[in-house]
Parts: sequence; C-alpha cells; structure tokens
Amino acid sequence: MSHKVTLQDVADRAGVSLSTASRVVNEGSRRVGGQLADRVHRAVADLGYTANLQARAVATGQSTMVGVVVHDIADPYFSSIAAGLIEVADTRRLLVCMSSTSATETAEREYVALMRAQRARAVILIGSRTDDLPAREALRAEIAAFTRSGGRAVAVGQDLLGVDTIRPENAAGAQALARALVALGHRRFAVLAGPRGLLTARDRLDGFRAGLAEWNMPLEDAQVVYGAFTRDGGYQAMSAVLAAPGPLPDCVFAVTDVMAMGALARLRAGRLQVPADIALAGYDDILTLRDVHPPLTTVRLPLRQMGQMAADLILAEDHEHQPRVVPVPGEVILRDSTLPHPSPSAP
Repeated sequence: MSHKVTLQDVADRAGVSLSTASRVVNEGSRRVGGQLADRVHRAVADLGYTANLQARAVATGQSTMVGVVVHDIADPYFSSIAAGLIEVADTRRLLVCMSSTSATETAEREYVALMRAQRARAVILIGSRTDDLPAREALRAEIAAFTRSGGRAVAVGQDLLGVDTIRPENAAGAQALARALVALGHRRFAVLAGPRGLLTARDRLDGFRAGLAEWNMPLEDAQVVYGAFTRDGGYQAMSAVLAAPGPLPDCVFAVTDVMAMGALARLRAGRLQVPADIALAGYDDILTLRDVHPPLTTVRLPLRQMGQMAADLILAEDHEHQPRVVPVPGEVILRDSTLPHPSPSAP
C-alpha cells in the first residue's frame, strides 16, 4: 500500500516544525520567512502533498468554499454577475461552488442547507425574490442558521432576507426609461412583464407604469403580457401583443434584455421593422447586446461590478451586525431600437 503523504512528512523533508509547515501551506496570518517558506514549498512539490480541505474544514469549522446560487446560468445577467464575484474569489484562493436553481425560495433554501452541511465560508444568492411569503421566511430561517454557524451571506436583489444586499434600483431605472421613451414621441406602449410572482419583474413593471403616469399616460392591464424570463418567453409574449385587437403599440418594453431578444426575433418573423413599425426596449444591458441589430435601448446595470461588490461584502473584515444594503442605480441607454417616433405630439 502506498504511503499517504502527510503535513508531518512535508515538515520533516523541509527540516521545519509542523506548525511552521502548517502556516506556510495554509497561508496563515503569521507569515514565515522567505527561506523557510521556500523549503516548505519545495517539500510539498517533491512529495506531491495535497492539503485535506475536508479535514481542515472540520478542524476550523469553515472551508474555503463559497456557494453561489443563480436562477439561470445561461442568462447573461446571472453569468455576468457570477463572473465578477469569481474574479474576486480567485484572488483570495476561494473555491466557488455554483448552482443554477429554479427561481424559487424553496430551491435556494435547499442549496443554503447543503452549503451549511459543507461548512461553506459564505453563500451568495443572485436573483429576485418571489411573492411566496412562507417560502421566503423558510429561506430566511435557513440563512440565519447558516450565519449562526459562522458563515456569511449576501443577496443580489431585493433587500428581503435580512443579510447584506446588493440592491439594483429596478423601479427607478424603469421609471426613467418610460420618461425617456415618451420624450422621444412614443405614445402607445405594451410591456412584456416576465413572470407574475417575481418581484424584479413587478418592480420594473411598476416603475415603468409610474414613469408613464408622470406624462398622464395610463398603461392598461391589457397592454401587459406576462411570460418567462427567457428568450422564448419574450417571443411568446410578443406574439400575444401582435395578436391583440386594436392598433399596434408604438413601443414595447421587455423587462429583461433576454426577453427583448426573443421579442425582436418575433417581430422579424412577422416582417415588422424595428423601430419603424414598433420600437423595442429592454433592461440590464447584457454583453450579448453588442451583436443585436438594431442596437437595443435598455437600462444598464453594472453587472460584473455587482458581482465584485457582493464578493467584497462577504470578504470584508469589518463585518457589521446590521445588514448593509448597497443600492445600484440603472442608467438609461438610448439606442437605435427606439429612435424618435416620426410624428410626436404632446401627451
């Protein structure tokens, strides 16, 4: 049977004490001098030593694992945020364990429970809350158990879980977009509003409605079409807009860029020109918009930076007892897909 290399073997090969070898391998707060550290690193390489991270987690009560849960890793909104936090985690030699779950608090709760069992250092939940209050409270309770065991938790979304939160200002961004679109001369609107129970979708719809109300322009319920937060959801929702009785809208607002891309495909399938026949706007400013024609008007969120900010919160040494909330404003980006309506009139 082959001998399993231990940290004591490394210490013996390097000619140092076990505690010195441990400080070098584990990069503890007490730094070891250059020559001693070099000897330990050479011994590690010569012997092929690998630290037992599971044993270390048991001994210290915490691992180097950071759990990250997103609602759809294929959606550039989530992958861009995740890329930002992985960038920061890599510099701290943390292992990111990512899961893509359904957009439900029940699925997230199960993931947090798994991370607690794995003694993860932190969990980051990226995504919207829902209107399922009992499920949300169960998630809050599981997060509280995780933090009591020494873990850190951060949310990217609504400030509803009692933890540090990166909070996109969804309603304010959509409100500013509505004001800008009316100023361009658009008068009849429809909204592709995402899933009914998802609070991000609701916030953006409410904000857009409020922006139109500033111009005394109502948004009727019949002009709001619900659907999945996906490309196909946007395609189907746009199909419903085109099939509705009455005149077509001047402009359609999709509450995510991914839905807007599906809507754009449906308009092309119907041989409708954007913006000549119908203008189109989205929300998020995902990277894939660089390849969309015509360029899409949207509300820009600094997605990668939001991930970096979330990682910085879990790594901050000056942890506060009260949850910190970092608001992130959106920026309206006007592009060709909503060029001014040819004959604007005062609202």
